[in-house]
Amino acid sequence: MPHIVCHYSASSDMPPLGDVMLGLHRAAASTGVVQADDLKIRAQSFADYLVAGEERSFFHVALYLLAGRTPEQKERLSIALRQELSELLPGITSISIDIRDMDPLAYKKRLLDIPSRSARQA
Repeated sequence: MPHIVCHYSASSDMPPLGDVMLGLHRAAASTGVVQADDLKIRAQSFADYLVAGEERSFFHVALYLLAGRTPEQKERLSIALRQELSELLPGITSISIDIRDMDPLAYKKRLLDIPSRSARQA
């Protein structure tokens, strides 16, 4: 269920986004707060942006979770994601993480039962 949504500045300082998303996946799963198989990650770049009134690079993560995690668990996730991004994106001016609780009564989804890539290769 957890969704990681990334917004970032379109800039030449950015490594391949696939590498960044895999790093975020590993970092989030390593905390034990979320399960690797449940994570969904997507990213969107912005060509037009300002940071502190100037065109400075940024990478922002919003992580959406069903309500119920403790403040300590959310802080652990936030720190792990920030650390991973700091290592992957040393030249990015602003890195930020925001953990959001979702109302479990209001959140609804539909999911097809599709075998994972590893199950299809077996």
